[in-house]
Amino acid sequence: MGRRIGFVSTRFAGTDGVSLESAKWAEVLWHYQHMSFWYAGRLDRDASISMHVPEACFAHPDNVWINERVFGRFTRQADVTRRIYELSEYLKQTLYDFVKQFDIEILLVENALCIPMHIPLGVALTHFIAETGIPTIAHHHDFYWERTRFSVNAIGDILDMAFPPTSVAIQHVTINTLAQEQLAMRKGDSSLLIPNVLNFEQPPSEPDEYAAGFRQDIGLSDEDILFLQPTRVVPRKGIEHSISLVARLNDPRCKLIISHESGDEGDDYIQDLREMADQEGVDLRLVHTSVGEKRSEDADGKRRYTLADAYSQSDFITYPSIYEGFGNALLEAFYYRKPVLVNRYSIFISDIEPKGFRTIAIDGYLTREAVQQVRQVINDSEYREQMVEQNYELSKAFFSYTVLRRRLRVLITNITGMEDL
Repeated sequence: MGRRIGFVSTRFAGTDGVSLESAKWAEVLWHYQHMSFWYAGRLDRDASISMHVPEACFAHPDNVWINERVFGRFTRQADVTRRIYELSEYLKQTLYDFVKQFDIEILLVENALCIPMHIPLGVALTHFIAETGIPTIAHHHDFYWERTRFSVNAIGDILDMAFPPTSVAIQHVTINTLAQEQLAMRKGDSSLLIPNVLNFEQPPSEPDEYAAGFRQDIGLSDEDILFLQPTRVVPRKGIEHSISLVARLNDPRCKLIISHESGDEGDDYIQDLREMADQEGVDLRLVHTSVGEKRSEDADGKRRYTLADAYSQSDFITYPSIYEGFGNALLEAFYYRKPVLVNRYSIFISDIEPKGFRTIAIDGYLTREAVQQVRQVINDSEYREQMVEQNYELSKAFFSYTVLRRRLRVLITNITGMEDL
């Protein structure tokens, strides 16, 4: 017997980790006849099964006003407290409407009860769950204590109450072992660990003629060696290491391509990267205007490609992130059978590396040995094939839809007591 499950977050749109993982969960839940419905402030889901509440978006002016007055300080004004609770009361009523409209039986909260991007929504959810006792799965991707920008704040009381709340109605889910341990230590709450996944049971299709046009359209030849950095241009992605790598390979065929734009964190970092690339003699190309969520053509007939197309045409993936909640781009590199350089961020060390994956790993700086390993991977096709095949098979065992199905079966059984999943 399938259940009606209501996904709740500030945003289900685009290619951020929460939007992508929630879509995978919905796909796997549908396999068991569970129907998914969507509530968010920004949505690209089917309107017939969605409730769009603009005030629930983290970028809504009311929420921005609150955030500007509670972070970076230790006290808040009385009118800020009043605004938080007024907005939370309004949002709580919309949650009642959402549950009633779609006859929701289980709430599945994506990240809105762990990171205080939208404080009133977290409060609204906490109160709604306390008032209704609705079975709730709280899927936590990022906790506030993992982010330095939230460390100085004037909402300690609210963080204790709602980020996340403790309730017999809530089953917590964490995406890595460090988060699982911290949640238990800080809140006394146990959680089920469900890593991010990809559909490794279904290998990527062979690149078609459209995908083959990617190199030419971004100005590269077939002889060029394409190093793809499949991330946004933000400092924690460590792109300077990728530039250093290509510079030290000292091969004019090597080009560094960055697939995503810089986002909302300013242009200083990208300017510094451009200057560094110029000084190091590295051909750095930002191709975000050529990469989108789906294939399309603009008014001038210029083609846009998917990230999958970019992966299919690349020779090597650079992923020197300083911090990641999990590391979806690393799984994508394994999925598309590409060799990858990875900076040993904490979750990689605890949850991925011990399983035996073969990567070129660095520890905060680029070593001579790492450069030599990359050179070997590029030049030795047999060595490269062994590496990427081993990574694919390990991913199938640890980060596949099969793993997600098993864990979700346990989760739904726990939260409802039903045995017929």
